[in-house]
Amino acid sequence: MNNDPRFQLITSASQFYQQGWMVGTAGNLSAKLPDQSFWITASGKSKGNLQIDDFVRMNLQGEVIESPSPNNRPSAETSIHQAIYSLFSNANACYHVHSVEANLMTRYIEGDHLLLPPIEMVKGLGIWEENPQVMMPVFKNYLNVPQIAQEITQRFQHQLPDIPALLILEHGVTVWGDSLEKARNQVEIAEYIFRYILASRQLQ
Repeated sequence: MNNDPRFQLITSASQFYQQGWMVGTAGNLSAKLPDQSFWITASGKSKGNLQIDDFVRMNLQGEVIESPSPNNRPSAETSIHQAIYSLFSNANACYHVHSVEANLMTRYIEGDHLLLPPIEMVKGLGIWEENPQVMMPVFKNYLNVPQIAQEITQRFQHQLPDIPALLILEHGVTVWGDSLEKARNQVEIAEYIFRYILASRQLQ
């Protein structure tokens, strides 16, 4: 059995692409290795047709330590993955997707959080309570992505999030987990919740 996490990243990227969450070259997925480095999708790669060489291995200082192709560049959002891995030692995967629903969702947000509905699906984000009051942190979007990463670090150093997920305005959701499978599931759960909220608003 091959333990190279890139094969699982390729599979998840293809699934997300088919869902319309990683169209074009949007989004990025990463997996942390035992030495604390991490593989991340290279910039400008189609997520529906990733190959094993379409990744860059980075350290937590943001330095490239391995690139299967000389033309590969780190994802523009590498700094966010760095921030998550530096903040949460148990994070072994970090997934970021761009869905229509996530972007529409941010149009209804005021402030720096999104109150999630107390539905059964929040269990998939690690919340096992009756009628939970769960907040998803929300961050402003900047063209200079390291500024987003800096704000994530500053906020989470002072207050840990309720769930392993965050939303960036007009940008997309980022989740992290202790395994690649868990991160994939949490993307699906987050996207389900966004669809639920938008659908419930239409019924009001």
